[in-house]
Amino acid sequence: QVQLVESGGGLVQAGGSLRLSCAASGRTFSPYAMGWFRQAPEKERELVAAITWSGSSTYYADSVKGRFTISRDNAKNTVLLQMNSLKPEDTAVYYCAARRGGSYSYTYYEYEYWGQGTQVTVSS
Repeated sequence: QVQLVESGGGLVQAGGSLRLSCAASGRTFSPYAMGWFRQAPEKERELVAAITWSGSSTYYADSVKGRFTISRDNAKNTVLLQMNSLKPEDTAVYYCAARRGGSYSYTYYEYEYWGQGTQVTVSS
């Protein structure tokens, strides 16, 4: 089992920045790919960014490419999502998710563990 706890969400003006953090505990010695998903009201959950266990490969949704950066520190069992140049359309609940194995997936149902989510609100 892996437990994930997100932090760092909040209210920010358009153009501002936030850094989300995901702390993992439990069986963290197993290799896990990590993803950040988001879900806005009445919209499907979407993958925003993902990173392999080694950190050698990352993925970004087109809507956030060039603005968001995902990173991880396996020694500290943490995954970060740096979000810059935020837009009102980035408003959503952001979830950290873990997938067994080294590779990430683009689909939410292939991630076994989820955090409780953190709200990000970007005002115009």
